[in-house]
Amino acid sequence: MRQVIMTKRSAGLLMFRRREQGIEVFLVHPGGPFWAKKDLGAWSIPKGEIAENEDGMEAAKREFAEETGMQPEGIFFALGEVRQAGGKVVTAWAMEGDFDPSTLVANTCAIEWPPRSGQKMKVPEVDRGEWFLLETAREKILKGQGVLLDMLLRIVN
Repeated sequence: MRQVIMTKRSAGLLMFRRREQGIEVFLVHPGGPFWAKKDLGAWSIPKGEIAENEDGMEAAKREFAEETGMQPEGIFFALGEVRQAGGKVVTAWAMEGDFDPSTLVANTCAIEWPPRSGQKMKVPEVDRGEWFLLETAREKILKGQGVLLDMLLRIVN
C-alpha cells in the first residue's frame, strides 16, 4: 500500500516600508530555547499553517496577528510560493505598512524541551520582530524564504 504524504502548507505576510535609505522589511525571530542563540538565517516572515478549508490570504492575516498582535490592513500583493528546506510550502503576500516592534505580542505554544524528554514548556511563537534593510534581511531570513525578498522587489520597483 502506498503512503500519501501531505505537504505542509503555510501562509504569511511580508510587511515592508519605504525609507530614505531604501526598502525595509519586517521579520520575526522564532521563540523558544532552540532558536535563542541563532540569528543569521533564523528570521522569518510572520506565517503559520493553513487550516483545512481555510483561505490562504485569511490564514496569512490570522498568523500575522497571532505573531505580532497587529491586525494587518491595506492592499495585499501576491508574492507566490516558496519551498523551505524541510519541504513546507509557504504562500506569501506583501503589504506596505508600519509597526513598532516594541509593541509585539505573540501567541504562545507548547513544545517538548529538551527534545524527547517528555517535558512540555510554553514559549512565545516569536520572541521579537525587527525592521531590516533588504541587504541585511537577506542574511537574517531563513534560506528558503530569501526569494520572497526578490519577489517583493519586482512588485515595489
